[in-house]
Amino acid sequence: MKYSREQLMEAVSGQMPEKRWKHTLGVMHTSVELAKRYGADPDKAELAAILHDVAKYWPVQQMEEVIRNYPECDQELLEHDKQLWHSEVGYCVAARDYGVDDPEIRNAIRWHTSGRVGMSLLDKVVCLADYIEPGRDFPGVEHIRKQAKKSLEQGLIAGFDSTISLLLEKQKVIFPLTVLSRNDLIQQLKQKKTEVHE
Repeated sequence: MKYSREQLMEAVSGQMPEKRWKHTLGVMHTSVELAKRYGADPDKAELAAILHDVAKYWPVQQMEEVIRNYPECDQELLEHDKQLWHSEVGYCVAARDYGVDDPEIRNAIRWHTSGRVGMSLLDKVVCLADYIEPGRDFPGVEHIRKQAKKSLEQGLIAGFDSTISLLLEKQKVIFPLTVLSRNDLIQQLKQKKTEVHE
């Protein structure tokens, strides 16, 4: 990595308004807590959390340029809501600009908004922390926090349900991967229950 933890935090905080940086700090602390509770690497969780919204306030044109010009970026994302782009751009610039080349950390940045089928433990930790960090205040967040105490999967299902409900209510397009992620998590929970009863 090119930066020390402190240098990284200083560099990333300069990429966003103070309110978003407070959110990032909340995600960072919550990611570490969840990682310790559920057996993920707390250092990796912290690093992914610091970088998860690094590109959130970049101009749309700048994000589009990264997605178009970076071979690893999913070009198809350009056909979907721009709110999803910052995750993909963060995945790319974590390596390019900050020297973070650990695929596990980069993937946790990449999937923190939409989720994916077969989410890793670190993916789940950072995605859920983004929903439940202490500064979050939206209808249903307390329910998500309660579910998060039961398991990462239950917390994420509640989070995705909340997102999907909101998008349905606003008659917005739902990113297909979010639905697939939710369904996969439900299957994982069923599998765990089956294993317990065998």
